[in-house]
Amino acid sequence: MSDGKLMPPVGPDDHVRGAADAPITLVEYGDYECPHCGRAHPIVQTVLQQLGDEVRFVFRNFPLAEAHPHAESAAEAAESVASRRGSDAFWSMHDTIFDNQDALELDDLLQYATDAGADARGVAEDVVSGAMRPRVRADFRSGVRSGVNGTPTFFVNGRRFDGEWSDPVGFASAIRQAALAHARH
Repeated sequence: MSDGKLMPPVGPDDHVRGAADAPITLVEYGDYECPHCGRAHPIVQTVLQQLGDEVRFVFRNFPLAEAHPHAESAAEAAESVASRRGSDAFWSMHDTIFDNQDALELDDLLQYATDAGADARGVAEDVVSGAMRPRVRADFRSGVRSGVNGTPTFFVNGRRFDGEWSDPVGFASAIRQAALAHARH
């Protein structure tokens, strides 16, 4: 068990929004079809705006495929877009998927990929062939090693955050407090 620590730490393969030298790193393990992650998405966006340069945000895939049949293909499509078009396209795809959780069939995902600037045919080939599955499963395994057992699960500066996230102001404040507490240890 991880003892509440993020394993592995944030690295070059992660999807990151924000400066590498930001004093706070917020990591989310999420599932694109999870209704709780869908509720958390706009809250996280608000928190990122509130904290500005103080925070960098990392998203790792944790598709709960038994409960959410489209979650894994959505994650694979987002990873395919990232591999083809880079970080900005990944974040565009990420946001679009969360904004359209009720439309995650392959045709929907391919339209979102096109909107993000990726070649839909290539993304379709990646999803159908499972080319991105190892990347998604690596994120999932890291979540298991880190003690993730549901989504969304957040980590602040490498430590699991078990506080309340449903209020953006309270969440931003709690993130700052958690970062300060972790810095003292």
